[in-house]
Amino acid sequence: MKTAVVIGAGPAGLSAAYELRRKSKDWRIVIVEEDSVIGGISRTAVCGRCRIDIGGHRFFSKSDEVNALWQELMPIQGHPAKDDLMLDRLCHTEPGGPDPEVEDKVLLRRHRVSRIYYLRKFFDYPISIKPATVLALGFWRTLKIGCSYIRSAFFKREEKSLEDFYINRFGKVLYSMFFEGYTEKLWGIHPSKIDPSWGAQRVKGLSLWKALLNVFIPKGGKKETSLIDEFVYPKFGPGQLWETLADRLRADGVEIMMESRVVGFSVDGDRIVSVTLADGHRLDCDAVFSSMPVKDLVAAIGTAPAPVAAIAAGLPYRDFITAGLLVDRLAIRNKTKLKTVGGIVPDTWIYIQEHDVRLGRIQIFNNWSPYMVDDVTKHVWVGLEYFCSEGDDLWTMGDADFIDMAAGELRKIGVISADEPVRKSVCIRLKKAYPAYFGSYAEFGKVREWLDTFPNLYCIGRNGQHRYNNMDHSMLCGFLAARALLGEGNRPAVWNVNAEEEYHEEGK
Repeated sequence: MKTAVVIGAGPAGLSAAYELRRKSKDWRIVIVEEDSVIGGISRTAVCGRCRIDIGGHRFFSKSDEVNALWQELMPIQGHPAKDDLMLDRLCHTEPGGPDPEVEDKVLLRRHRVSRIYYLRKFFDYPISIKPATVLALGFWRTLKIGCSYIRSAFFKREEKSLEDFYINRFGKVLYSMFFEGYTEKLWGIHPSKIDPSWGAQRVKGLSLWKALLNVFIPKGGKKETSLIDEFVYPKFGPGQLWETLADRLRADGVEIMMESRVVGFSVDGDRIVSVTLADGHRLDCDAVFSSMPVKDLVAAIGTAPAPVAAIAAGLPYRDFITAGLLVDRLAIRNKTKLKTVGGIVPDTWIYIQEHDVRLGRIQIFNNWSPYMVDDVTKHVWVGLEYFCSEGDDLWTMGDADFIDMAAGELRKIGVISADEPVRKSVCIRLKKAYPAYFGSYAEFGKVREWLDTFPNLYCIGRNGQHRYNNMDHSMLCGFLAARALLGEGNRPAVWNVNAEEEYHEEGK
């Protein structure tokens, strides 16, 4: 029997194992996971009776097969969730679906609300041009935005950087307000030094012109695309779904080795013939699916030409820290028409554009799922997201100091009051959360070409392809890689997932 080694038990690796096992019983499949937790960045962290979704994961996809697998593992709710019942709120349920008040393996339907917090006020995300926006910005700011956009429409910049990309679509003034500072927080580098391909992947199709059109075109009128307003979400966070899939794979004969780090590969000609783990264990193999960071993969193979090795070694990443804070209430109040428990704001994510704090985003877990919080009637469970680099001052800060700093920033921008106590807290760090589009990334094609010289190596997922993939893109990589191994597809198709350059949350 042939052996396939899958490196990583995140969405890409688990999906590759699932598809290979679904289509063939002729392969021994071994998943090797460095961490002690299933799900990669899509895991769920537990803090007492509260849960944290690291980074926030909306379950939404344009892929029918991705949606089908999600719903096969966890059916969509057939009855109201706890907060729906408390608010007597209408919700979209599936006939015959499980009751989330009784059963745990259930996907909830959740309303999508994400906004920008700037000037201590809320703005739509993505930014829209409507009377409320104009009122919040003020007449003169709005006039400057309009004039700047008109100029950008007539005098297009050559798109050599992400800054050029944004200015061409929104004008320089709006770019400086809503994109420049946040992008620099995220990547730790100015947008003028970032490759424009990141923008093409994440925000293509959005522009100030389309924001204006959306104001004047009726809801039911014809639009090219529209942002999703609903998504599904596991009752206990994303990790619950991946743990469910891992359990199914184990039951179907797939081996999962946790806390096992890959440190080397043996090569015979143009094929990888074994994988070596940190404990010295060696796994002979006939195929490898790798979702480990490309930087580490190339170093572990160890046979790359010097120029390729140098490019791979220089690939940049951004690391990530989430501070979970349990408080009694927020100082910001719900001024929308959406009903919420306790009158909290209805947002799942809030993008923090304020320039006087380092905080990047706020998650309000009550709104992701009422079951993520110990008691939604008494507490608000928030996740404060910071982007950093391993070894910098944020990364090396002690947990207690980090929590104090994060709570202080919330008070500074008015999200909680000065005397609001923090009932519970946790600090979670995640390395290489975001593959970055600067540094040696411009020459990444040479690394890919070299990796493609190994016909039995399949690079999948966000870190496996050094691409800012969403969860469903990573799953599709896994599906397509398994099919390519079985002769039902090809490896270029795996690399081309999420290369279509369309906005990642647009509906059909």
